[in-house]
Amino acid sequence: MFSPVIESFWQSQFLAETTVFDSERLSVHINPALEEARRLVLLERAGGKLMVALKPAVAQQIGLLPQAGDLTPESVRLMLDEAGIALHGADHVFHFSDDSLAALLSEPQAAHIRALSAADEKEFAEFQSQASEQDLDDAWVELDHWAVFGAFDAKCKLMCAASMYPWDGAQIADIGVLTLPAFRGQGQAWRVVRAICRHAAQAGYQTQYRCQLDNAASIALARTAGLSLYGNWDVIAQDAEI
Repeated sequence: MFSPVIESFWQSQFLAETTVFDSERLSVHINPALEEARRLVLLERAGGKLMVALKPAVAQQIGLLPQAGDLTPESVRLMLDEAGIALHGADHVFHFSDDSLAALLSEPQAAHIRALSAADEKEFAEFQSQASEQDLDDAWVELDHWAVFGAFDAKCKLMCAASMYPWDGAQIADIGVLTLPAFRGQGQAWRVVRAICRHAAQAGYQTQYRCQLDNAASIALARTAGLSLYGNWDVIAQDAEI
């Protein structure tokens, strides 16, 4: 069971005056209030139901009307394909369940993990210099984010870091994590993730952990850190034309 904050945030995208279709497998909502960059949103819940929200212009382009008749997840995806509407590419979205969050809050923090600040700029710059450009882009861990935590070795070298920033104005903090290659496989990442997530929870924020569907290592990290899959989230591609 997930926090009401999480449920309310995700469900808010699918609250609309016009519900085109609703069944056990699929719900489709026309929502004029969606941001232009997210004028088409899909959320496939871990239980299997696909939820779709789209602005009227997108609904019109694919021929989706309030009288659309019987629909399935497969038929809606086919309509998008036939209309030439590309998607950004789905992410797994993980959150802590209520029970997992309670366990997180009750555990002590490892002594070699702590919050980072501007005073750690030199150590953080050295840390980033040893990571590949691809790893830096994928993780997006920055010292000036809302919260930053790191794990240090016996020589005070930064081995792993995670940072968070508030997501879409909600009480949800999106997380990125990066471990230097030399320190992978030691369990540093999941310990740092739990430390920063505990900090976020104590500040009133729910953690959001996102990764691509084919990123097996990141999926394993999320589960080891105690997070549970909420669903798969996708939006319209940035360069899609409507």
